[in-house]
Amino acid sequence: MSDTEPASEIDSPATSKSATIHGDPAGQRPTVMAAGAVLWRPGSTEDTEIAVVHRPRYGDWSLPKGKLDPGETIPQAAAREVTEETGVNCVLSRHLRRICYEVPHGRDGRASKSVDYFAARALPGEFVANEEVDELRWVPAARAHEWLTYADDHHVVDSFLSLPTTMSTVLLVRHAEAGKRTEFHGDDNLRPLSEAGWRQRNQLHSLLSLFGPERVHSAPRLRCEQTVDSVAGSLRTNIESEPALSEEAYRADPEAGRRRLLRIAAEPGTAVVCSQGGVIPDLVGSLARSDGLPLGEVNSRKASVWVLSFLTTTHSGDGHSDDGSRPAPLLAAADYFPAPTPENA
Repeated sequence: MSDTEPASEIDSPATSKSATIHGDPAGQRPTVMAAGAVLWRPGSTEDTEIAVVHRPRYGDWSLPKGKLDPGETIPQAAAREVTEETGVNCVLSRHLRRICYEVPHGRDGRASKSVDYFAARALPGEFVANEEVDELRWVPAARAHEWLTYADDHHVVDSFLSLPTTMSTVLLVRHAEAGKRTEFHGDDNLRPLSEAGWRQRNQLHSLLSLFGPERVHSAPRLRCEQTVDSVAGSLRTNIESEPALSEEAYRADPEAGRRRLLRIAAEPGTAVVCSQGGVIPDLVGSLARSDGLPLGEVNSRKASVWVLSFLTTTHSGDGHSDDGSRPAPLLAAADYFPAPTPENA
């Protein structure tokens, strides 16, 4: 679980509504990697409540967090640590921020540590005191600063409060490895995943499940459908075919593809959408530009995931609505999860 708090902070990033989430935040792997979450639930009044935990070892109040286990991804660690420290399972959504600082290491040395935080909706569960955490309090999110000991946690909560909890989520996936098109003799629509692609598909299932998907959509390509079929199977639902999100259809009519994704995003909850490399960069980039979300270069490696968070409000003049008045989702946050590394795939 979590080790001692920072002796001196070396990096406290400004609030960002876009991020790339991987294990190498500054070009060099930090000595200590950790993850946590702002665990929230609807309050008894209109206020959202978040969980703060008391750690007797340090005598502090903090957000649940802890170190990554070997072979664990950042989102997996965040969800596991929340459950271990609070007794409550959760559904992850947007990435809030990464905090970096120094911690004691060895006899006289210092080490770098990074902690990635997510928003996480609480599922039913009961807190049980444990060795690491002896008390949990549900407090109004707007008053969390009064409880939390560390300024870094205040910044994380501020990031959480910057957007509402009622957003919808689209998990936009590029299909896993499927070999080379030139080496497949047959209808390219039927080109299947490669051996490496099947391993990536299994890892993607673990990642996508953390975000509580409820619906599954795919471009009509076998490799796309295979990438997300296990998610659909676990939900006992069918994959909804999305012709407008294939490369050929998107190249011919990108606006139709954007409209279709926004219709999916307009539904509440979380949807998985699997598409292709000729679609995703332009699709995400154009939505971000339209909605004023700075992303820079939009990557889309095979088996990577964009976690797109949408405000489902009525707005006009953005090119999303057919008539300028219908409710149209607004892209408010975008987090990129690169594909599994070769050694883990």
